[in-house]
Amino acid sequence: MGLLSILKKVSRRTFNSNLISNRTSRLTYQTQFQVKEKEKEVRILILGLDSAGKTTILRRLTGDPIDTIEPTLGFNIKTLEHKGYQLNIWDVGGQKTIRAYWRNYFERTDGLIWVVDSADRARLQICREELNNLLGQEKLAGASLLIFANKQDVRGALGADEIAVVLGLDDTDLFKNRHVSIRGCSAVSGVAL
Repeated sequence: MGLLSILKKVSRRTFNSNLISNRTSRLTYQTQFQVKEKEKEVRILILGLDSAGKTTILRRLTGDPIDTIEPTLGFNIKTLEHKGYQLNIWDVGGQKTIRAYWRNYFERTDGLIWVVDSADRARLQICREELNNLLGQEKLAGASLLIFANKQDVRGALGADEIAVVLGLDDTDLFKNRHVSIRGCSAVSGVAL
């Protein structure tokens, strides 16, 4: 599962930070508990080009209806409990005029969900460029990356393996030293979310 890989990364970070804290400063149990509780909050940022299906995915994850979705001109925030973690999920609009403001949402991001419209072949190169720009940002250096190759229910959509090639997952240094997962999905049907 994609969300689980983000949670596993956060869980490992919690374990490692507690181990280091125990060795160096012998924190009390109460302080350790507070650190653990804070680490159980995960900030996830959903980005992608406009009309990729970001808001539909967010609504599917939170159980909200998807029958009337308008383009996101700003952002949506939802909180979701999953496997003992509180996920604070930020869905930011993907229109070209909004992309310049994405950087305002990078602070303290644990996981990035990049949504690709797998049926929109004409914009896959732009999608790759925007993702590469994001991954070059210092504030996102430690963030896990989950790529949803969305709209698998649309005829002619590229599969997750093909999207991985288009995005250059194998040949780009930006993907090294980062948790990366890609999966095909359909936000409309809810398959593979």
